[in-house]
Amino acid sequence: MPVLTLEDFAAALPRYGALAGLDLGEKTIGVAMSDATRTVASAVETIRKTKFTADSDLLFKLMDGREAAGLVIGLPLNMDGSEGPRCQSVRAFARNLVGRRDMPVLFWDERLSTVAVTRVMVDEHDLSRKRQAQAVDKLAAAWILQGALERLRMLGLDA
Repeated sequence: MPVLTLEDFAAALPRYGALAGLDLGEKTIGVAMSDATRTVASAVETIRKTKFTADSDLLFKLMDGREAAGLVIGLPLNMDGSEGPRCQSVRAFARNLVGRRDMPVLFWDERLSTVAVTRVMVDEHDLSRKRQAQAVDKLAAAWILQGALERLRMLGLDA
């Protein structure tokens, strides 16, 4: 199944079922999951990247544990909306994932997600830099996934 538009993604999903969200970094993969009604995204884990097969096996295990029906992947667009090398890397990762498991996939604009999450961690929770580094990727994944969930709901595509 190719990466889908928002409308096609919603149409490919069952009525209920969690969604997974990913924030792909160079060294880590932040993972978030929604509840089965797709209302709330929660940070789940940060996977330290090793090899694609091992990373995707761990991701699939997390998805299977929550019975995730689809995947939202943050697309790191440049501030002007153009795509750079990081977008190519994310697209290749998604292609390889879909090659291993057929599932609905949606790219979601992740511009400023890490900045927003870091600001919340510093301003509202006063977390140390070490604690921020441990949490930022999975929290950014939750931010990305929550944005997609809200957009689906706003457009009436969540049911």
